[in-house]
Amino acid sequence: MSTTAFPARLHVLLARDAPVGVVIRRGPSKATALIGWNRENDTFALGQWLRGRIYERRSDLSPDGRHLIYFAMNGRWASATRGSWTAISRAPYLKALTLYAKGDGWNGGGLFRDAQRYWLNEGCYVHTLQSDEARLQRVDDAHRPHGECPTVYYERLARDGWIAAEPRPDGYGGRILPLDKPLSARWILRKYTHATPYAGPGRGCYFDTHELVDRRDGTALLRDHWEWADVVDGRLVWASGGCLLAADVAPDGSIGDERLLHDFNPLQFEAVRAPY
Repeated sequence: MSTTAFPARLHVLLARDAPVGVVIRRGPSKATALIGWNRENDTFALGQWLRGRIYERRSDLSPDGRHLIYFAMNGRWASATRGSWTAISRAPYLKALTLYAKGDGWNGGGLFRDAQRYWLNEGCYVHTLQSDEARLQRVDDAHRPHGECPTVYYERLARDGWIAAEPRPDGYGGRILPLDKPLSARWILRKYTHATPYAGPGRGCYFDTHELVDRRDGTALLRDHWEWADVVDGRLVWASGGCLLAADVAPDGSIGDERLLHDFNPLQFEAVRAPY
């Protein structure tokens, strides 16, 4: 029986106040790597691998780029983490400074309110604190909703400048939420966040597609193959086919030629020790 090989899946977390980011690379499905991105010179450095899943839409990078909060699962239910956990680490590594054991797949992860404070996505599905060495303050927003990937992800997108429109049904029992971010005087970058029971081959129930919308006449250039995209340091950057690509935006608003920043497909699992 033949099998279909999919390229590495990429999602990117950006620091708001520092020129750094973290690339979350998944593939094969039970292996995930974190890679640090120096946006000043577009260099990339491997952090650590996990034999398991990191839920990128429930994860966040601190504004100064120093810390990462993430929700992960490896299914080792008899371990100290109870098979799933929320951790705060030094980006781009996974070794936990603050560790909350979870034991299930409900909620988990969180968001940084600023460089020193974080919110834990918990609600009635509680964590158990195992260690707390990050020296960061947990803040509880009693009236803020807790939930699965969209709850955390939509708030992160709004915080980072995406403007949401009204959600619409996708025809499969799920929904699509369109969000816009200005790219230039001419173009708008539009992100469609999908939450659906039918995603098709190679996609989970949560995934994104994109369009470039011309402000002059509303013409949309469909970019279904962009699984992540954002306006980064004044340029357009996107992930497709296991690669991170970019295009400059000219003063007249036009978009330049695409160029490859990095191909993450050749990476293979290796044991890496965090330097702390």
